Amino acid sequence: MEEVVILGSGPAGLTAALYSSRADLKPLVLEGPEPGGQLTTTTDVENFPGFPAGVLGPDLISNMRAQAEKFGTRFETGWATKVELESKPIKITFSDKVIETKVLIIATGATAKTLGLPEEKEMMGFGLSTCATCDGAFFKDEDIIVIGGGDSACEEAIFLAKFGKKVTMVLRRDVFRASKIMEERAKNHPKIEILYNHSLVKILGDRKSGVTAGLFENTDSKEQKEVSCAAIFYGIGHKPNTELFEGVIKTDETGYIVTNPDQTATNVAGVYACGDVQDSHYRQAITAAGSGCKAAMEAEKYLDEA
Repeated sequence: MEEVVILGSGPAGLTAALYSSRADLKPLVLEGPEPGGQLTTTTDVENFPGFPAGVLGPDLISNMRAQAEKFGTRFETGWATKVELESKPIKITFSDKVIETKVLIIATGATAKTLGLPEEKEMMGFGLSTCATCDGAFFKDEDIIVIGGGDSACEEAIFLAKFGKKVTMVLRRDVFRASKIMEERAKNHPKIEILYNHSLVKILGDRKSGVTAGLFENTDSKEQKEVSCAAIFYGIGHKPNTELFEGVIKTDETGYIVTNPDQTATNVAGVYACGDVQDSHYRQAITAAGSGCKAAMEAEKYLDEA
């Protein structure tokens, strides 16, 4: 019987592990085959406190993991295929065994939506990004492209216009999907141009030179053209990784886990959620880490009172 099991090993899960292990709860972190969350696909991180020279995303995760291990956190790698929350103890089917625990901390994160282009894996973090707040400052006075026409894309484009020389929003259709107010803000911004009826079909560049252009296809005529840029940002949304908890854990209309106000507690006793799996707004490493701290402290209190 485990005291605390943490699903996920990004900043939220590792911070929850650090606080839980220092409270002598001997947490077990269950991580997938590609541990570390979205930070492992990020190169330079300049907005995490304590690193004035910046830090590589994978290095930051490695340091967090080592710190949690120092205080007794255990890690297992595999696949979680089933979670039984209706009765106690909580049961997690992980790879080829069932793990029982008194407390579960969900830190499974969210996955940025992409277009499925073959260049994405190679270029992510080298001029291709899904986070304007994280990477916008690297492209000061450069031409930037934002893919998407919803609220997320408009917000990204307006933010990136603070840094870039010009921001081009590329929409597949001839209309925005965004709310009217966000659409008008993007259209009326002096540094934002709109390219309608086009889709990105290829990302040009390499890791040494970074992104140099995007190849776009007209959705009507099928004609193709290159648009030069230093960066391409996807503004097509995120998908929270909540499939395991459907029908039991309360979520909002977009699938993010709903927690109690100013807490990480879910609608199921002994189950907490932290990081991007319950945060559709900030989606930053530092806010994820902060919520991981809260989850561990709430879990400790729950166990003390049980």
